[in-house]
Amino acid sequence: MKITLTAPKARFTFASLLLLVLTSMALTLPGCEEIEEILEDRARPQTGGAPLDLQLVADSLASPLGVVAVPDQTNRLFVIDQVGKVWVIDQNGRKLSRPFIDVSSKMVPLSPNYDERGLLGLAFHPQYAQNGRFFIYYTLPPRAGGPTPTTTWNNLSRISEFRVSSSNPNQADMGTERVILQLDDPQTNHNGGTIAFGPDGYLYIAIGDGGGANDVAPGHVEDWYKANAGGNGQDIEANLFGDILRLDVDRGAPYAIPRDNPLVGRPGRDEIYAYGFRNPYRFSFDMAGGRQLFVGDAGQLLYEEVSIVKSGGNYGWNVKEGTHCFDAANPLQELSNCPTVDAYGVPLSDPVIEMNNYRNPKGGRATTIIGGNVYRGITLPGYHGKYFFGTFSQGPGTPNGELFMATPMGERSLWSYQEVNLKGRPNDLGYYLKGFGQDNQGELYLTVSSLTGPTGTTGKVYKLVPGWRR
Repeated sequence: MKITLTAPKARFTFASLLLLVLTSMALTLPGCEEIEEILEDRARPQTGGAPLDLQLVADSLASPLGVVAVPDQTNRLFVIDQVGKVWVIDQNGRKLSRPFIDVSSKMVPLSPNYDERGLLGLAFHPQYAQNGRFFIYYTLPPRAGGPTPTTTWNNLSRISEFRVSSSNPNQADMGTERVILQLDDPQTNHNGGTIAFGPDGYLYIAIGDGGGANDVAPGHVEDWYKANAGGNGQDIEANLFGDILRLDVDRGAPYAIPRDNPLVGRPGRDEIYAYGFRNPYRFSFDMAGGRQLFVGDAGQLLYEEVSIVKSGGNYGWNVKEGTHCFDAANPLQELSNCPTVDAYGVPLSDPVIEMNNYRNPKGGRATTIIGGNVYRGITLPGYHGKYFFGTFSQGPGTPNGELFMATPMGERSLWSYQEVNLKGRPNDLGYYLKGFGQDNQGELYLTVSSLTGPTGTTGKVYKLVPGWRR
């Protein structure tokens, strides 16, 4: 390795002298490969900071969809496994052999090849350390009946409260289930799935548009936009599909409506916080700054998107897909124009991140977008405040999801973003990316699998770390 150091007119700083000493050590002393590696890493140009890599945290999972930190002093992490189990990673970094909770026997049978149902979300109450309350989102076999006289429901989507065991902090008390909300779901897909408590102490729930395509299948109602038949994304009165909900689970039976929810006293379901979504699969709140709500919404054939979601906002589907006018009759082509406000006078809000789907005739490399988190940790210098997100894969059939990063730049225009080329994986992740997570210190985690569906044991949890630590 050859390193040339140039000092302007012999003006040395402490940092330059230290770099000179470290360089001499790396070149002359035996056993200094690690120092040499650090110098090489820092010499490479990087936007945002030093090179990054992944550190394995847990493996032998089926289909991990996310990592949730418990709000207490134990530093434990909880992994959502789609097959119906939540696994504990203790303060020593070990995955415990027995799951924290197992609802697999209650769930609708899952397709091993691909499925969007299952155990989808987990949220701990902000006062969990005192009350032991937590919540999950999972799908059960359907109830009788259906969206039409000739069609049946596909599943029953349920958000339930449980409590931790009084004798074992790493076990749930299965006898404490209290159903908070249930939805008769017409199709297998577009279930949303993330649940999380916001900085206001209320429970937020992501619900997809009900499934199918174009928001027009059985169980998808007519809305105000007659150019596109359907759908649930734009309807705010008939059902709760295609929405972000906001509930007060500390009052009411089984919940109360926060008094400042945007549709209270107006047309629409009072549970709704924001609407106009197709499949808001993963969302997160920024741990700092303005505590903004970032929602990744899966597109159909042309565009994937991430939006900063605010109270009462309409995020466009199925009038728009991303920033473009959507045509339900021909979803591979864009309409030349469409409304900019809905029937209630609410503007259709555009996303801050837009990415082409792999089927977009203009070119693209995303099967679907996976919403992530704003980095607020301390181990990745230069990345504080960056929003990390990713893609499930670049196309069907290959585990080659990618990790991306954007710098927040306001909400009036699309943000630029760049691929994060990890040191040990310079081309892609080498897995299907299924979710993210964040610990109480603001560090980031990725959940991946070699298989598309909820089966096998190829699922892993990785932590995002500096490249020189690998």
